[in-house]
Amino acid sequence: MSPPATPLPFLLLATLLAAAPLLPPAAAEPEAFDVRRHLSTVTRYDVSRASNSVVSAPSISDECRVIHLNLVARHGTRAPTKKRIKELDRLAVRLGTLVDEAKQGSDTASLKKIPSWMKGWESRWKGRVKGGELVSEGEEELFNFANRVKERFQDLFDEEYHPDVYSIRATQVPRASASAVAFGLGLLSGKGKLGAGNNRAFSVLSESRASDICLRFFDSCKTYKDYRKRKEPDVDKQKEPILEHVTSALVSRYHLKFTTQDVSSLWFLCKQEASLLNITNQACQLFNEDEVHLLEWTDDLEGFVLKGYGESINYKMGLPLLKDVVQSMEEAIIAREENYPDGTYEKARLRFAHAETLVPFTCLLGLFLEGSDFEKIQREEPLDLPPMPPQRRNWKGALVAPFASNNMLALYQCPGKNDGKKTSQDQKSSYFLQVLHNEAPVSMPGCSNKDLCPFEEFKEKIVKPHLKHDYNMLCKKPGVAAEEEPSSFSSKLNFFLDLLSRKGYRFKGQDVKTEL
Repeated sequence: MSPPATPLPFLLLATLLAAAPLLPPAAAEPEAFDVRRHLSTVTRYDVSRASNSVVSAPSISDECRVIHLNLVARHGTRAPTKKRIKELDRLAVRLGTLVDEAKQGSDTASLKKIPSWMKGWESRWKGRVKGGELVSEGEEELFNFANRVKERFQDLFDEEYHPDVYSIRATQVPRASASAVAFGLGLLSGKGKLGAGNNRAFSVLSESRASDICLRFFDSCKTYKDYRKRKEPDVDKQKEPILEHVTSALVSRYHLKFTTQDVSSLWFLCKQEASLLNITNQACQLFNEDEVHLLEWTDDLEGFVLKGYGESINYKMGLPLLKDVVQSMEEAIIAREENYPDGTYEKARLRFAHAETLVPFTCLLGLFLEGSDFEKIQREEPLDLPPMPPQRRNWKGALVAPFASNNMLALYQCPGKNDGKKTSQDQKSSYFLQVLHNEAPVSMPGCSNKDLCPFEEFKEKIVKPHLKHDYNMLCKKPGVAAEEEPSSFSSKLNFFLDLLSRKGYRFKGQDVKTEL
């Protein structure tokens, strides 16, 4: 696949930045600008949901019953990583140097332009040697999310908890597993005997990072790692004109000798302060609205090229997860057709991972595309980069993958019409799929933009085109080309053993060992 469209040459881009208005004409009653809505993938979940206006949720017939739920979620709001904490420590030293240089100058008027918070500023995370953990705000995001899921799908979560009925899975990274725990506490609150909240214990399953190709497929994919290593310098070059434009503006505005690296670190500080601390009057206040929109675009561009639709390997490597999702729904349908009693089959598979997991899965579903782009990704053709402000774009990190972002796939069983009217083709297929992104129902381009997609049509039009690929061959995984994908194999084995046992076959404990 050829690379994404080449960005505008620097000269043309600089001309556009200087000449074009950076925001569309104001509406009759413009909404107050809130920088917290423009932090790309560092945006808080509640802020992102408030920004995502849904005109109306599609109505689902009362005769339809949800029988299974798949969830793929990103971890909640986290602290900056150890690497980023060091960057903020370096920024503190750099800002001190810039302020001292300004004080040594003869222009006293320039000193008045320096924001007061900069003088003696220190990072809130100074001295921390660890980072990246789920913070209390992230715990609340997942806990509250779970309560809304439980309320929305009451019939699905009305029976006693069992780990085989409500499967909770997470990667081995602590912020992901902690997110799974926070979600589980909300989902199962009041269903146990522990503490004042009547909580109960529950299971969270994880695979090792080396073998987890369902939730950390990016770790084991050499092809993707090679692509990312090759492409990151190109992305930096694509962002460079924006950073130079903003740097020039800040130097003129504050009379400090900022570099593009300074501005990049200050933008990162703005995102951390606004998202984690609700502070918007320090680093964020350095930038005007136009500059925030441009810096947000650079973050979205990076996510698009390195994690999203920028190259097909970004999402094709998520095939094991897509297969796992489809398989879980097929097992649920078999259970319904065979009339398995409640409590003997899985009703929900709940997964907690990372933006590098959620974004490729979102792309496999064909969400957040422009126009006819769905047909292009099915043919694995290159897509244009997200348009720059002031043009509108669908691909915004604040909506695609904020903290705690998620995709839910709810499987419904709907009986055919029995009022004497002719049954449509859709009604002949009694299983339908509803996709929700960050809890908002979305229509899928691959399913003719239907609100409820017939399950067979979902498999044929959205899943099948990707099945021509094999993860091991795609990712150049040595020595395992002929092996079954670990997660898929163990799940299939458990399912068919259970199926055989229902038919009267019995196995001794020592005969079959499925622990991995």
